[in-house]
Amino acid sequence: MTVTSPEFWDRVAPGYSKQPIVDTKSYARKLAATQALMRPNMEVLEFGCGTGSTALEHAPHVAHILATDVSAAMIGIGREKAEHAGINNVSFRQSGVEDFEAPDGSYDMVLALNLMHLLPDRTTALAKIHKLLKPGGIFISSTVCLADRMWFLRPVIPLLQWVGKAPYVSFLGADEVLREMAKAGFEEREHWSHGRTNSLFVVASKSV
Repeated sequence: MTVTSPEFWDRVAPGYSKQPIVDTKSYARKLAATQALMRPNMEVLEFGCGTGSTALEHAPHVAHILATDVSAAMIGIGREKAEHAGINNVSFRQSGVEDFEAPDGSYDMVLALNLMHLLPDRTTALAKIHKLLKPGGIFISSTVCLADRMWFLRPVIPLLQWVGKAPYVSFLGADEVLREMAKAGFEEREHWSHGRTNSLFVVASKSV
């Protein structure tokens, strides 16, 4: 079962929506770094939005956010959150990166938070994100880099997948992530890592 199979994420969605943020300090730093680059007229796309919590945090800072996820259950919870909060400039759509369709250059900013390590084909995903951005557009990602610190989990993950307890996960290193982004045509503006899983936060841009 891979990230492109929504059944896994549909099943875990109710519990996922109730999980507290573990590293609140790093999460706040990511929000601040992202919002510092946002403008009131921006069109933003988020891939892998989960239940929409981060999109709703960013909503006051931009014109509109399209929040997408492969899981219909995640999207449904996100819509309920937005309605409850009275936020009307966040739209939700069930979609993965591979099947998302929009004209090239449609977005000022694309977010992929805690997502890239879950995609079997990152090369194609990065190429699509690059095309979707306007010249000078901003790509912000946060990627779990298990190869740097938690290599010992490599044989464990397949067992968890076999019993339906884990999705597809790539064992990436931070250097590998940065190389892939550069190869896709992104210019790095900022990066830093945090946490046990060495999660790599990157702010990059598409050349003008």
